[in-house]
Amino acid sequence: MAQVHAALTETGRRPVVIGLCGAQGSGKTTLARAVLAACSDESLRAAMLSIDDLYLTRAERQALAQDVHPLLATRGVPGTHDVALGLSVIDTLERGQGTRLPRFDKARDDRAPESEWPLAPRACEVLLFEGWCVGARAQSAEHLAQPVNALEAREDADAVWRSYANTALAGPYQSLFARIDRLILLAAPGFDVVYGWRLEQERDLAEHAAPADRVMDEAAIARFIAHYERLTCHILGEMPGRADLVVQLDARRCPVEIRRLR
Repeated sequence: MAQVHAALTETGRRPVVIGLCGAQGSGKTTLARAVLAACSDESLRAAMLSIDDLYLTRAERQALAQDVHPLLATRGVPGTHDVALGLSVIDTLERGQGTRLPRFDKARDDRAPESEWPLAPRACEVLLFEGWCVGARAQSAEHLAQPVNALEAREDADAVWRSYANTALAGPYQSLFARIDRLILLAAPGFDVVYGWRLEQERDLAEHAAPADRVMDEAAIARFIAHYERLTCHILGEMPGRADLVVQLDARRCPVEIRRLR
């Protein structure tokens, strides 16, 4: 809560936006929910938004897959989110109005009906904005030349997919991330732990899935996280030097070091 109170004190903008970045399965959603509860305990009007809830619809991603690159059918990388929707939510909250918060149904791989979106309070004071690439910056062009894994080597040999994602990140996403008042990074010890963390998430999803829901097996999870490897590794190398708070995690997600820049 220290970062929340500092942002509330130092900025006149409401709501203050607390960005929380972390690799898949790092515990960022759990932490955001805990901070949301702490805000409630202190009578602060707060809401939570995940970048995952801003994914384009399945139909929109299929259109991108046809028009730009087949890998864009898979949700995840920059270019597969509705950035304008995220900005609209923040703009509405800044006007002091209540608004519905988008929700994405991962089990069905599509945006949930708007009737199922929760309401953010009027005069919201704190917005917790969490996600695997929240606050990320684009890579330089030379870093895109070489594939980082077998997925890129086999299915993006000409770098069209990763270049599209990088261009999107350098453009519209920076307008969204510029609204962040404090940036917190949950730093994984390395990308090698992400598979196990993501497997735990999928098993939990399977326990609550309906018969028609899409649940990935181990091979599908390995392929899925390969879409995230490039930017996750870039974030782990670049973001610690500028995030307001870095929580270094071990393989069990236990904090081993906390570093504050302000």
